[in-house]
Amino acid sequence: MSGTEQDEDFEDMPTIDLGELDLTSVEDDILDVSEAAGHIQANLDDERVQEALRKGVDLRQYAKQMEDELQKVENASIGDYIKASGSIASLHYQIHACDGILERMEQMLSSFQADLGSISSEIQSLQEQSMSMNVQLKNRQGVRSEISQFVDDMFVNDTLVKVVCDVSASEQQFVEQLHELDHKINFLKEQDFREAMSVNDVHDIVDKLKIKAVTKIREFIKLKISGFRRPMANYQVMQNTLLGFRYYNEFLMAHHRDTAHEVRTDYIETMGKIYFSYFKTYYSRLMKLQFDEVASKDDLMGVEDTAKRGFFNAASRVAKNRTGVFTLGDRACVLTTELEDPAIIPHSAQKVEKRYSFEGLFRSLHYALLDNVSREYLFIVDFFSLSGDNAQLVFNAVMGKALTLVLRNLESYIESSFDAISIFLCIHILHRYEAILKRRNVPCLASYLQRLQSQLWPRFEMIVELNLASIRDCEPSKLGHIDIRPHYITRRYAEFSAANVGINESQPQHKVLELLGRLQQEVENFILRMAAEFPGRKEQLVFLINNYDMMLAVLTERTSDDSKESESFQQLLNARTGEFVEEALSPGFGGMISFVKDIEPLMERGQGARIKTDQSRLQMIVRGFSNDWKRNIEAINQDVMRSFSNFKNGQGILQAVLTQLIQYYHRFTKILSQPPFTGMAGIRSQLVNIHHVMVEVKKHRTQF
Repeated sequence: MSGTEQDEDFEDMPTIDLGELDLTSVEDDILDVSEAAGHIQANLDDERVQEALRKGVDLRQYAKQMEDELQKVENASIGDYIKASGSIASLHYQIHACDGILERMEQMLSSFQADLGSISSEIQSLQEQSMSMNVQLKNRQGVRSEISQFVDDMFVNDTLVKVVCDVSASEQQFVEQLHELDHKINFLKEQDFREAMSVNDVHDIVDKLKIKAVTKIREFIKLKISGFRRPMANYQVMQNTLLGFRYYNEFLMAHHRDTAHEVRTDYIETMGKIYFSYFKTYYSRLMKLQFDEVASKDDLMGVEDTAKRGFFNAASRVAKNRTGVFTLGDRACVLTTELEDPAIIPHSAQKVEKRYSFEGLFRSLHYALLDNVSREYLFIVDFFSLSGDNAQLVFNAVMGKALTLVLRNLESYIESSFDAISIFLCIHILHRYEAILKRRNVPCLASYLQRLQSQLWPRFEMIVELNLASIRDCEPSKLGHIDIRPHYITRRYAEFSAANVGINESQPQHKVLELLGRLQQEVENFILRMAAEFPGRKEQLVFLINNYDMMLAVLTERTSDDSKESESFQQLLNARTGEFVEEALSPGFGGMISFVKDIEPLMERGQGARIKTDQSRLQMIVRGFSNDWKRNIEAINQDVMRSFSNFKNGQGILQAVLTQLIQYYHRFTKILSQPPFTGMAGIRSQLVNIHHVMVEVKKHRTQF
């Protein structure tokens, strides 16, 4: 390109406004001097200006140089721009084309946005229609379900009619269709209350089916109940079978109460007769198994053994009878191991000729009653759907006559009984059976048990009072020969008291403890009256010790060691034993003991000067002891062996006597070793060495 063309092109180019960079423009306004000074100062602070000044460069020349360089750069830039003008023009056309495309896109998007708004409205409309249709569908389904259920509940199908009319009431299929019929009857009642017209279409057929079902149920249950009356019928098994059809009674109670009451009355009458007959027969057969020998009014503690002996009565029989009246023995098994044994079978016991005490028969009778009552009450509650007072009323109607019969028979026997232990065992049997009934949740026998207890307790108290009076009125002089051995009356008391205390430990009764306390007091008074019949104090003590020891041994063997009776007799035994020790030592060693008791208190109080030394008396005591002490010890040993029937007790008493002897002798020698007896060397030299006495005493430790 030539220079001319370049100049033309240059002239055609638009003027570029360089603003502050345009060094060729002329300011129209005159700068303020202070502002110019500021610019100058700013330029002077420039690093390159500072460098130029340091180098001593001429600023005008430097400015001229810089202006030339800028002109060159400007011309080069203009040339570069001219060279790129084609590209810039092409870019300008492209940008313009893009603007057109973007404008069309904007129009398309605007149209699309308008279309989307229209679609959203349509979707919302469709959603509202869908929700409306869904509600309509649910309503129709609900109506259809109710209508379908209504039709099903109202409709009487052929299966229901056929089963109710033709199938036996003992079949499970009949029970299932009976539930369906019950549902339809209740449904018709509900719809009839709402005045539904469709009830009229099926009311007659449902009513006929109900009557048919009631008739078949009535015949079925009455047939089952009549089976109870057959001889040797196991009505308990039949009751269990009948429980499988307990719904029949519910159906009758819901839809035909008259028939339900008729069935219940039939059951009550039938079972009432069965139980009455059973317990009447069982009681009469059971009582035939009782021991022939029973306690009578003469079998009291204070009655002498010879009282019942007649011309035809053997002494052995009387003694045997008396022993059973006052002792417990294995009779307490009715409260422990035999409490829940099966009831006695009379004909089986008669075959082996086995006999029982009254409390054993009483236990068997009431265990059978307990078993039958529990089963019957639970059946009434379950089958007739009763509870509380209603169940009690039906139970009383069924079992009332049988229970009254048992009470009347027992009352007759109890009023004639004189066996207090047997009566007391019966009382505790009832306590234990009452606890069993509570565990089984069977409260129906509470009234019966209370009435029976009201018969047993007064009789028990009366028998104890009779025994107490017999001891109080007993005259020792009328009992014949009395020896120092334990008396049979005290043995009776010990056995009787131990028996009642042992029974009463499980369930203490305050009235029993009070009666036994009064009885013990009378026995203690009786023993003292008996002891007074002996002329000598020593024999009296031996009699008291033997009786106290016997009673204590019986009580501790059969009751707890800390019983009130045991403690009382232990205290009495200790007191009488201590007194006997003094009495046993008195014949052989009385002089020495009297001397020790006279002198020792004075010496302990420091009054030795007041002691009168009687050498002749002292000489006699020392000489007598030295000569006879072994013989006296042997005599004591023989006397104790003859006096006490309990060898163990006799050994203890002998050891107590000999121990007391050693203590007295030790105190005696101690007194002689102190003033004013220190000058009696001749008498002291005759004393026996205490060790010799102790050796001799040890020889008698194994005598018993």
